[in-house]
Order: sequence, then structure tokens, then C-alpha cells
Amino acid sequence: MINQDTLKIKLAQLVDYAKDNLSLRLEDESFVTNTLLATFGLGAPVTDTEGYGELQKDIVDPIVDYAAESGMIKEEERLLFETKLLGSVTPMPSSVVDKFDVIAANKGVKSATDWLYKLCVANNYIRMADISKNIKWEHSGKFGKIGITINLSKPEKDPKQIAMAKLLPKTGYPSCLLCPENVGYAGNLNHPARQTLRIIPIKLGGESWSLQYSPYQYYNEHVIALSNEHRPMAVNGDTLFRLLDFVDTFPHYFIGSNAALPIVGGSILTHDHYQGGSKVLPMFEVGARKNFACKKFKDVKISIADWYNSVVRICGKNKFEVHETATNVLEKWFDWSDESVGILCNTGEQHNAVTPIARKEGDGYIVDLILRNNRTDEAHPYGIFHPEEKLHNIKKEGIGIIEVMGLFILPGRLKSELETVKDYLCGKKNVDLKELNDAENPMFKHAPTILQLVNDHGTGRDRVFADKVVTDYVNDACEQILECTAVFKNDEQGQSAFDKFMTAGLGYTQI
Repeated sequence: MINQDTLKIKLAQLVDYAKDNLSLRLEDESFVTNTLLATFGLGAPVTDTEGYGELQKDIVDPIVDYAAESGMIKEEERLLFETKLLGSVTPMPSSVVDKFDVIAANKGVKSATDWLYKLCVANNYIRMADISKNIKWEHSGKFGKIGITINLSKPEKDPKQIAMAKLLPKTGYPSCLLCPENVGYAGNLNHPARQTLRIIPIKLGGESWSLQYSPYQYYNEHVIALSNEHRPMAVNGDTLFRLLDFVDTFPHYFIGSNAALPIVGGSILTHDHYQGGSKVLPMFEVGARKNFACKKFKDVKISIADWYNSVVRICGKNKFEVHETATNVLEKWFDWSDESVGILCNTGEQHNAVTPIARKEGDGYIVDLILRNNRTDEAHPYGIFHPEEKLHNIKKEGIGIIEVMGLFILPGRLKSELETVKDYLCGKKNVDLKELNDAENPMFKHAPTILQLVNDHGTGRDRVFADKVVTDYVNDACEQILECTAVFKNDEQGQSAFDKFMTAGLGYTQI
């Protein structure tokens, strides 16, 4: 453990770092310094900081080590304390909003979001050191490239943390992880600390919303727009107009909404929110499979995107024409059934849903409407248009907006599990049917895969070969997952049914 004299140096270095990287103003330096000293029960600060090195390794870790080893905090509270520490040197929310507005007014909105994003990285709200651990690669599939990430950055609780979390009282505040009230929240073992979170107020469709960044950054500048009102997710004509409003304000970002139903929706359906960012996702790069004309708006281009799942693409320069066209598709789809391909819009509960995404190219708008359906039946208890059970070893969770656009976020467990699969191919691990058929064995879910790959390729293979076999298997599984989500399959029957929806359902003419 560092001594108190060294601790004072580290605290002074933290303040210097904040002045250089977090826009901490000179007028706030003494206040922040005194707050830090009081936290540790220290007297006067030091004046010679000897430079500060790297934030995490050279400043934050030694301070948090001191707090843990001196008994100020418990070991499982390290991240909570670190967030509190960095929140104390991050400018107040109002100061962040003021600076964002000044930059936007003088240098443009992209410069403003660049600054806010860098701030969120610099104060460890976006933990790039953890995110860099993610395993990523790209696969060239039959309908375009697919991005694949094994997500190792989202923190997992150990059994001790889980046991302690169960003992904490349920406060119901904040109502969810997306509520604006999270700003400054101290957090606990059930709810992440958010003292480093900063949000920007925005207007969408005349409503008060907020803009923030996702701490997990599944892609570049992963931004979230959230309603200031805690209300359930909804996708309707108003949603589409708010998405178009967003890209008017932030034309350098795309923005989209998860479908508002379970199975085909996102992980948080209790709070109306959208996700976007600056990355060109795989689905954006594909062309049209078929083109259609709309009698009402001759300048609006309508097409079926040449993609794995079922996407209606609408392009045009007139915002209101694009909005009305997209709303028409949305509303017609909500009421569309075609039993020949298993699509029933309602069986006493709504099943048809849409994942909409908006973006701008020059002065034109592009809206992609991914058609979804969450119906289940006896043969498909997880969803008729959900990944088949044979694929659940790779991805069992709902396939939301990010995946359906071609960027897979796979669970962190796969890092070790896929290495074990390779061990079988390399002969480092013998195939034991009793062991593989044990439901308590973490590899139980992979048993069919292991047996198939060993049958196809044998054992005693070198690691390079095993790496390729397993990577190819994951690539193929991700393509299959995308195809499972297609309500109109990419075969003759499915595409004929898609054409029927576009012509008979929507009244469009193929061109």
C-alpha cells in the first residue's frame, strides 16, 4: 500500500489529469482538491506532482488500492469507488452541457459530439482498457460482411458479489439503467455507479430527450438517445419522425430503435430509447435486391435490401414524404399475415414488429425497416423467427438491432468454451460422451458441435487448423442466426411472399 505522502501526490496528479483531459476549470481546482483530501481524511495537498503517467495504471489503481487496503472500501466495491473518484474530477453536468453547446455553436455539432465522446473515454465512463480486450473479426458472408465480437468488456459479478447484491434493499430508484436520474448515481452491487455519466438534452419530435454514450461501445461512438420520461419502448409513426429529427441534428450518426416486443426487441424494453453511432454497419453497405415505385411519392425510392433478413429500404430527400412512406410500411406490416410462410400478425397478442434505422447521405434520408415477428409455437418455443436451438450454444439471447444489422455481440463465455472445442480437435482433450452429456458441464451445450467437428475433421490437428475450423463454424452460425430472423426467407417461397407484401399489401409496383 502506498503511504499518505504518495497518496497526496496521486490525488494531485488526478487533478492535473482532469485539467488536461476532462475540461476541469481552474476556478474549480481548489474545490475538487479539497473534496478529494476530505475523502481520505488528509490535510494540505502537495504542489509537486512529478507528472502523472497513465490514468489507470499510474493514478487510479494506486488510489483505489489504498482505499481497499486501508479498509475504506471492500474489495468488491473497487469499481464503485473508482467511479466516485473520477466523477469528482469530471465537470458538473451543467458545465458539460454549456461547453457542448458552445462547441456546437462555434465549430459544429460533430465537433461537439467528438468532444463529449473524448470526455467519456477520458473519465473512464467508457472503459476502453476493458473494451480493448474484446475479441473481434470480420467474415465475408453470402450477403455481405458480418462483424463478430466476443464481448469481454461487460463486467461480470463473482459469486460473492451476487450473494451480497441479494441482501441489498430494492429502492426502485432510478427506475432503470436508462433514466436520466442515473447521472451522478452512486450505484451499488445491483446497479452500476454513474458519477462519470454526462448527458446532453435534445429535442426529438417536440419532446424532451437526452443523448449519452453507451459505456460498452459495441461499435464506434455507440450513442444512445433516451426519452426523459420512463415509459415502455414503442415503435410507431412518432418514433420514425423522432429518428429523422435525430439525423437532422446529428447527420454524422445513424440512429435506430429496437423492436418493441420481447424476443425480437432489446434487453431494455421498459424505457423508450434509440441506439446509433458513426460506424457503417454491414447492412448499410448492401444494395437493392428489388426496386418498387410508390404512386403517391414519385421521388421516394423503395427497395428490398439484399440482406439476410427482411428489410424494406426507403430513400428520399423530402423528410415528410420519407416519413409518411415509412409509417405506411410500418402500419401495414403490423396488420399483415401470411400463413403460407408462418407469419401471423396477431393471435390475441401482437407479433409483428419493426426494427427501424435512419441515416443521412448528403441531403437525402435513408430509412431501413427490418420486419420482425416474435410468435412462438410448440416446435419453436423460443420463437419461430429466433435462432434455432442448435445455435443457442453461440447465441441464445434476443437478436436485437445491432445483430440484425450484421454486428454480432457474442457472450464472453465463448472465449474459453471455443478454446476447449479446439482442444478436442487438437487431441488435447479426449471425447468422453458421458462427460459431454452431463448437463452440469459447461461444454454440454457444445456437445453436438464437438461431435460433428471431430467427425468431420478428426483429432490430433494443429492449433492453426483448429482455429480456422472453429472460426468458420462461428461464422456460419452467425449467418444462420441472421437467416433465422428473416420473416421472409431467402428462398423462392419466402421471396414470393415478400413480393406479395410489397405489392398487394403496400400497393407498390415492382420496377
